[in-house]
Amino acid sequence: MHAAVGDLNKVKRIVKVMSLVNSTGDFTEQHLVTNGCSELLGEVFGATVGAHARSAFGVAQIPMGACVEIELIAEI
Repeated sequence: MHAAVGDLNKVKRIVKVMSLVNSTGDFTEQHLVTNGCSELLGEVFGATVGAHARSAFGVAQIPMGACVEIELIAEI
């Protein structure tokens, strides 16, 4: 985000986070994995700007062997 906008202070709010978590069929706690992202956004942007809607999904495979993929929509 910093590379795209040049200054994180330009972010007005984090709108939504979508998390894809590499999971086995019996793992059902993707939301807990996504908590790390939500907590980091709260620390970086504060409670007001960092608050966001979110969804977390379990997937069988993520490109390049990644454990988690995060998609984020921010208002600038």
